[in-house]
Amino acid sequence: MSIRIHRLRKAAKYPFETCCLTLAVIVVAALVAGYDVQPRSTPAYAPVTFSANPNSAALPFDIPPKSALNGKLVFAHYFPPYPVSIDNANPSSDYYATQYLTVNGENNQNVRYGGFLRDRPIPRSPIADSQWRQRDLENEVRSAIAAGIDGFSVDIIAKASDTSWWGSTVPTALIKAAASVDPNFKIMLMPDMNGAFKNMTAAQMAAEMKPYSTMSSSFTLNDGRLVISPFLAENKTASWWSEFITVMKNTYRINVAFVPVFLDAAANRNAFASISYGMSNWGNRNPAANPLSTSNPNFPMGLAAAARSLGKIWMQPVAFQDVRPSQSIYDEAQNSQNLRNMWQIAIASDSQWVQLVTWNDYSEGTSFAPSAGHGRALLDLNSYGLYTFRTGTSPTIVRDTAYLVYRNQLVSAVPVNRSAAPMKLRPSSSPARDTVEVLTFLTAPAVVKVIVGTTTVTCNAPAGMSSCIAPSKIGTVKASVVRGTAEVARVSSHTPVTATPYNQNMEYLVDSSRR
Repeated sequence: MSIRIHRLRKAAKYPFETCCLTLAVIVVAALVAGYDVQPRSTPAYAPVTFSANPNSAALPFDIPPKSALNGKLVFAHYFPPYPVSIDNANPSSDYYATQYLTVNGENNQNVRYGGFLRDRPIPRSPIADSQWRQRDLENEVRSAIAAGIDGFSVDIIAKASDTSWWGSTVPTALIKAAASVDPNFKIMLMPDMNGAFKNMTAAQMAAEMKPYSTMSSSFTLNDGRLVISPFLAENKTASWWSEFITVMKNTYRINVAFVPVFLDAAANRNAFASISYGMSNWGNRNPAANPLSTSNPNFPMGLAAAARSLGKIWMQPVAFQDVRPSQSIYDEAQNSQNLRNMWQIAIASDSQWVQLVTWNDYSEGTSFAPSAGHGRALLDLNSYGLYTFRTGTSPTIVRDTAYLVYRNQLVSAVPVNRSAAPMKLRPSSSPARDTVEVLTFLTAPAVVKVIVGTTTVTCNAPAGMSSCIAPSKIGTVKASVVRGTAEVARVSSHTPVTATPYNQNMEYLVDSSRR
């Protein structure tokens, strides 16, 4: 069985780029895939607890107590088509392995771009439970809680009448999973306005949202208002949304706090201001588009300031990278630089909320969720910015830690399975580069030695967070952190940089010295 989901997933409009962002047709089959990096071990299924994934021992700092949090919230965008498992099969022969990650999967329909995906959720062994899909969702909630995340912003891509698992079933099941695991973990409703809802009337849309409103873990404000945060909100006019809010109140007695997510916030914020509690932008995924300081009102700092000037809260997008084989495009994230820039913007702009883009959209290479490509190390790395945002102060480093951020191939590599439509750098992205980064969090200064193939680069790293950049070369990547005569951290790539990759893969991988 196969299902196609037509979905626009563009980067937000660049202030200096006004055309030609791609309309994506994402193929989501009864779902997935062959993988071009060395596989990580396949764990048996077990619920992930707050103390285990990640616990403080996996981080360079101690997780602060809840009493230290400042009330700011972090949500992760949940995309239903990519569950932990599609078929509860052995990961070596499941849908991800045989269909999504291989060039010839899904009856060769992905040959043109060398396979549909480049990463997948961390594989797990089959579980003997008829409710395995629900158990997987509960496990994802636990993983998110352990990573310091307050809730999921669930992408609602289908009408209530679509009862397929990746249709209307996932939002409902995710809300139930949150209620079961931790009632404090909330699900923000994010109807996708490029999907099944784009041709609806406001009244029809209200009828679609109404069933979710009575579920206990749907995200509401302290005053009881239900938060509705549509993706691509500008696909409908502000007057249409005003009618939707009125119908919700008058027909269903549901008061809505409206937080539109725009592709182009600068062009739409004024028109939507009078009906909105807050605003957000989908955002861009490269450092050039996420400068740390600018007076340009169309860059992230300016967008946040403009929202505040209108009396609205701002939900800042935070992303690691963006790599889209099926759209033949990628952004250059410059290792962890884009992620670090976006957290600094969230903090410096005094944003009230953050949306991690995304938890699990593997088709766009934006996932934070534990995966084959970055394990749990990316969530660990992300936690420093997250807790700085949520506490208002940078955590004290108490454990020397090193993260390795790298690609498994050079930008110019010629893959074994050449694509007829290879990924190209997004216009106006940061320039493509071949670099390995060791991001260190140190209790005191130390020397970082990076070995890439046969090349060695040495950096003197200060206490705190520091980035050591080395040119990428063919071979295994290793890093060692030495203070005096003692090695205090060591990390190696779980896959080498290869001259003959299976397919083109512009995704950065992540490894941790504490994993």
